[in-house]
Amino acid sequence: MSDRHAETIRYTADVVVVTRYRGLRALLRRILRRTPYSHVLLIERKWEPCEGDWALPGGHADKDETSREAATRELREEVDVDVPSAHLIQIAAFDRPDRDPRGRYVTIAYLAVVPTGTPIVAGDDARTAQWWPLDALPPLAFDHADILAAAVNSTF
Repeated sequence: MSDRHAETIRYTADVVVVTRYRGLRALLRRILRRTPYSHVLLIERKWEPCEGDWALPGGHADKDETSREAATRELREEVDVDVPSAHLIQIAAFDRPDRDPRGRYVTIAYLAVVPTGTPIVAGDDARTAQWWPLDALPPLAFDHADILAAAVNSTF
């Protein structure tokens, strides 16, 4: 077998957790064909790579779990948000070879829509967690800006 085929590939799940605009703002957003989402949940990474950078909640799938199950578990562990796996909407797979400096990572990204004001508590791999307005985001780690764009520009 050549080195070309000996690459280790890691399997992860990331979650775009958003809240929706309400009332007149929601109506105006729909008329203007902009996203109906107002805020996104981000974590500040506690560990390298990208320590201190803002990212979507997510992480590795355990040995006997699907990416959907991993996404649900990671939300509980990182931000103490409980979203049933059946309520996650799959966005896409992201597999660009250079998306993570640690090596080859393939992530399945999901969208979760939660009520405005959903409480969050940073845990596990998160130094802190915060709701960010979609029109005032910090720079994001890895390819998480691409994942977020795919979620908010979708027709879900």
